[in-house]
Order: sequence, then structure tokens, then C-alpha cells
Amino acid sequence: MRERHVRAVRGATTVARDEPALVRAATRELLAALLERNALTPADIVSAVFTVTGDLRSEFPARAARELGWGDVPLLCAVDAPAAGAPPRCVRVLLHVESDRARDDLVHVRLGGAAEPAP
Repeated sequence: MRERHVRAVRGATTVARDEPALVRAATRELLAALLERNALTPADIVSAVFTVTGDLRSEFPARAARELGWGDVPLLCAVDAPAAGAPPRCVRVLLHVESDRARDDLVHVRLGGAAEPAP
């Protein structure tokens, strides 16, 4: 068995409209993609920091993680610093995980409008 380390993996996605169900669905999709692409399970997650752009106010993205069963994972939500060229209605996450993968083997995930390169 290879030695496990705490690593960080990040992801981002966008939401069509600021509606609670859409924010949760997009967040669940993002979290599922991060776990799948990095061969992680919820037991590997140490903590998660979510941010949203200021135009998303209807829902905490952390609620989607709770819906996925992440009941014992420390979660934090914050608002992004506004920046020119940032995609609107964007949810970002930084997961701290235990993994035996090298840092450069981790796959960061960008979905929706967050997948487009910044201008």
C-alpha cells in the first residue's frame, strides 16, 4: 500500500439560474466528477471549501454535499472575490483529501461555463 498524503483538488461549474435546485444539482455533478476522476470516496475527504460568485444567493452549495452523505465532513461556504472576466453564477470547491496519488496526478475539474478559458 502506498503512503497517503493530504492533497487538494479543485473544481468549478456554473449554474444557468440562481435557483436552489439548480445550485445543488450543479454542485452534486461537480463533486461526483471530482471523486470519479480522482478515484476518491467520501471517506477520503478531509474538508471542503465552497465559494460562489456574488450573483448566487439562493442556496449554500455545501447543502449538496450533505445530500450526498457527507455528514461528517467539515464544509465551509464563502463568496468569491469579484474579478473581471470571471464566469457568472459560478460555484467553486477546494477539496482537501487523503490520497496516495502524487500531487500532479490529481485531476482538477471545470464544468459548464467554468470550462471555458478566461478572457
